Amino acid sequence: MENNLVLLLLLAPFVGFLFNVFFGKKAGKSIPGAIGTIAVAVSFGMSVYFFMQLNSNGKPIEVTLFDWIQIGKLKVDFGILLDQLSLLWLLFVTGIGSLIHLYSISYMHEDENMHKFFAYLNLFIFFMITLVVGSNLLVMFIGWEGVGLCSYLLIGFWHKNQEYNDAAKKAFIMNRIGDLGFLIGIFILANMFTTLNFVEMKQAISVGTANTALLGVAALCLFIGATGKSAQLPLYTWLPDAMAGPTPVSALIHAATMVTAGIFMITRMNFLFDLTPEVQYIIAIVGAITALVAASIGLLQNDIKKVLAYSTVSQLGLMFLALGMGAYNVAVFHVITHAFFKACLFLGSGSVIHALHGEQDMRKMGGLRKYMPITFATMLISTLAIAGIFPFAGFWSKDEILMVAFEHNKALWIIGSIASIMTAFYMFRLMYLTFFRDFRGTEEQKHHLHESPSLITLPLILLAALATVGGLINLPGSNWLNHFLEPILAGKHEEHALGSQEYMLMGIALAGAIFGIVWAYAKYIKQGFVPKQDSEIVGISKTIYNKYYVDEIYTAVIIKPINSLSNFFRTTLEPALGNVVYGFGTVANGLSNQGRKLQTGSIGLYLFAFVIGVLAIVSYLFLAQ
Repeated sequence: MENNLVLLLLLAPFVGFLFNVFFGKKAGKSIPGAIGTIAVAVSFGMSVYFFMQLNSNGKPIEVTLFDWIQIGKLKVDFGILLDQLSLLWLLFVTGIGSLIHLYSISYMHEDENMHKFFAYLNLFIFFMITLVVGSNLLVMFIGWEGVGLCSYLLIGFWHKNQEYNDAAKKAFIMNRIGDLGFLIGIFILANMFTTLNFVEMKQAISVGTANTALLGVAALCLFIGATGKSAQLPLYTWLPDAMAGPTPVSALIHAATMVTAGIFMITRMNFLFDLTPEVQYIIAIVGAITALVAASIGLLQNDIKKVLAYSTVSQLGLMFLALGMGAYNVAVFHVITHAFFKACLFLGSGSVIHALHGEQDMRKMGGLRKYMPITFATMLISTLAIAGIFPFAGFWSKDEILMVAFEHNKALWIIGSIASIMTAFYMFRLMYLTFFRDFRGTEEQKHHLHESPSLITLPLILLAALATVGGLINLPGSNWLNHFLEPILAGKHEEHALGSQEYMLMGIALAGAIFGIVWAYAKYIKQGFVPKQDSEIVGISKTIYNKYYVDEIYTAVIIKPINSLSNFFRTTLEPALGNVVYGFGTVANGLSNQGRKLQTGSIGLYLFAFVIGVLAIVSYLFLAQ
């Protein structure tokens, strides 16, 4: 019975995918969305059931579906593991995924390929569940590659636009770079331990006989995989371009699914990373720099979705900062609260874009709070949460990260704090430009302004509520989340009793957030500043607005040389090699043509040649003696 329920959890979205692929187009407009949403809701229900069961008895559920691979001593099963970590992830993947599906019913209603969209969404959730519940690295890798495939399909969903196709290809290719590192790490670990099962690897490593240098290489390779999937330097540039997909896709990728995979994998492999402090230090530095760089880029972006995209990259950087300090539970805490407020912010931006018939430039918005009060209120709550304002969810999780950084490395704490102040500024810049002062769009847009339908606003309200109270799961003193994760992170969780230092750090963080908000208020409300047109931006602002020209640098340093080398091979080397090969054929053909002339069909000529040959042999033998 239990095995059947586990399969139901895993396969319900896949069944929804199959239905929409084969029958969705014939089923009309409403059925594909309903089937897709119900499929994910079933997985959410099963996740809640297993979570409550585990919370009561503390026993993880491990199911081996079948024997998969056996090569020598290496044996890999296709197994499912439902423990504390995987069930936490399942709750917000399937829970927020269900809300995004519900939202999409209204948002995508006019699209001619709505059935295809829900098929891709269901497949995305199926692969993310596979990634999370796999009992070994190889099953995880199936889900890992699957969400990469689905991101390609969904980012390029409106494929008639070539820019969207390019964004989809960029996401796919950049993730393949990281995935190669992940795959090499898997090969190293398989060679070292002859198993890829998480429980068995943890036991093998605990013996203490493993080669630490090789473990370091494996951990670094796994981290390279995480930098691709979770958009860290230098493989982060695909994520802002992923805005090309429909807004529900942006919410799904940035909040609940793909970008959290790297944090999940490192947390799952915590027993490996704890033995490689040098790699952990690299993770912390990369996370801190990513947080700062992405936050600085977000300061000047004018596309509402790109501001949110860079905020995602920055928040992921803070999570990696926590991972690098060994505070896995703190990173998980921020993953959960971030899922709540970032999903709400993306869906809220979609509500605004829906009302403005596709407009995403904040310079052409303004004054929307009186037309869209629910969207405004829910986005305001989530903005307060991401800015780190008490008592919203982001305040508790972000402060935990900064406290850990302060205890381990003051320089990284300063970098994280600056990134947090920038976050408060650019997020309230987004709110002020979008919802305050006068509307700056066209009269036709203004005439059609209205609040979004209930299928759009209901998920916003639920997510805003979670962004408000989500911090309760790990309040200082109670630390429910830390205790829940103890079997996975035994002895590794950070707990902060509220002493004078903790109050001081909370006060500094809160003061920094308020400073960022006031800074944005003074510029965009009191002064009424509206960002300049692209052609008028100059100086350092232009450099930041153009994302430090990182894409251009990649093009100049990597893409163009590879293209030039490819062209050299195609236009010069390949024809030269072809000529060499064809030359051998030409020589053989010429010799055979000459030889063919000897084949006259005259028996007399053949006898004459035979006699000459015999005489030559006899003469040679006679002379040789």
